[in-house]
Amino acid sequence: MMTEPSDSKPFLQARVLVVDDQEDARWVMSNLMRQAGFVALSAGDGEEALSIVRTQAPDLVLLDIGLPDMDGFEVLAKIKAEHKTLPVIMVTANGKTHDAVRAVRAGAWDYLTKPFKNEDVVRTVRYAFEERKSKLQVRHIADSARKADSLVNSMGNSEAIQGIQREVERVARTNFSILITGESGTGKELLSQAIHARSDRAGKPLVAVDCGAISENLIESELFGHEKGAFTGAHQAKAGAFELAEGGTIFLDEIGNLPLAMQGKLLRVLETRRIHRIGATKEQKVDFRVVAATNADLLAMVAQRTFRGDLYHRLAEYTIHLTALRERKEDLVFLVHRFLGQTNAELAKQVKGLSVNAWAILQRYDWPGNARELRNQLRRAVLLCDSADGLIGPELISTLDQRTRPLQPFEPEKRKAVWLESTDQKTCPLCDPAGLLAMGTDLPMKEAVAQITAQVERAMLARTLALTQGNKAQAARLLQIDYKTIHSKLKTYEISSVQFMKDEYKRRDDTDRD
Repeated sequence: MMTEPSDSKPFLQARVLVVDDQEDARWVMSNLMRQAGFVALSAGDGEEALSIVRTQAPDLVLLDIGLPDMDGFEVLAKIKAEHKTLPVIMVTANGKTHDAVRAVRAGAWDYLTKPFKNEDVVRTVRYAFEERKSKLQVRHIADSARKADSLVNSMGNSEAIQGIQREVERVARTNFSILITGESGTGKELLSQAIHARSDRAGKPLVAVDCGAISENLIESELFGHEKGAFTGAHQAKAGAFELAEGGTIFLDEIGNLPLAMQGKLLRVLETRRIHRIGATKEQKVDFRVVAATNADLLAMVAQRTFRGDLYHRLAEYTIHLTALRERKEDLVFLVHRFLGQTNAELAKQVKGLSVNAWAILQRYDWPGNARELRNQLRRAVLLCDSADGLIGPELISTLDQRTRPLQPFEPEKRKAVWLESTDQKTCPLCDPAGLLAMGTDLPMKEAVAQITAQVERAMLARTLALTQGNKAQAARLLQIDYKTIHSKLKTYEISSVQFMKDEYKRRDDTDRD
């Protein structure tokens, strides 16, 4: 039985299996993959290739058709029989177009024709991985939805959760569009699963799309799909999230991050129940129920004209608000028990609970990150807990206790240590009291504070981009803001993420723009 390759590995640690019977060709291709940042595996025949797929779980296969023991098509068929999602790129000889057509029909992701340019090989492999990553962002979670039938069994037994459960029972079997509001970490996706599980669509897919995690130039393709050749890199036709949710439910998470241009297109789909793939000549009818979620104040965004009012009213046919954890602390006991049980099973440990002092810290803390923050803190504490009595002590969650205390002023030298690491940007004015006073001598206080705040924000953006080597999505996660916000702020401060990238990424970025 072939092993499922891990989708959680970083992009540049992905493993590429090169299969070719010619040693020189294997060496050249393997070396090319290493230079591109991948881990290269190699095989000289079909049996060796199948063995490596079974035991080492590569993330992509570059497969030559002409092999000594069996041809590449037979190897492809055996791979696809066991593992349908593993991308296989076939390598054909001397422009044999019938081989290329046969390869695609047999399930190959793409094909390369000898002789080829090195950059074409790297680009094709990268496109294959990018498509795989985008598919991960559109998550099929029907199985977990069926398990989320009762919120009381997953979120607690407080009056607030019981009230939400009653709302789910009332609206789930209708075809109302539902808007879920609440702070980050309160369980909006869990609530969407419960709604789907109690609906008449429970036997169909629940497809989730994080509107804040997909870049603006990809969101239309992710939602509505595209045809082959619709744009550069569209090597194959692709179904969008609405097609994948046919007959079921589509969950649009962080809907407030959807670009304005896409809001109009989404509104039309909601009104007509028809989608138009990029590059297609015809529309197609789709059957879906939409559940959207946001931690933003959409009505305020409507007033600011950053969110369409007509789309808001189309989405909010029924609204459910999830209460923050600090407002329902009676659920703490249930959630702690649940998360400890899950983490004990995950880590094969036997942590029994928390000490009295540790419990006091949990109850005193306000949980701005809600249940997600509680889960993360408990997982870390269970990992570190080695006490003889099997109880988590206050020292393992002491950071929470520190966050509840008033912040002490930093000494100037400590401030410098925080702000001056690894950045080419100007020093933050808060690090230099003399400079801070000088800035305010000729300006009203309000304007001086606004300038200082802008410099602090600019410095934080630059510092974080330096740490992530120009990866804007990762920087947004570190700063706990959404992708749309960081994109807007970088534009405001005229900061280019390219200047923080490694040379190899700069070259790739330039190539993609060309």
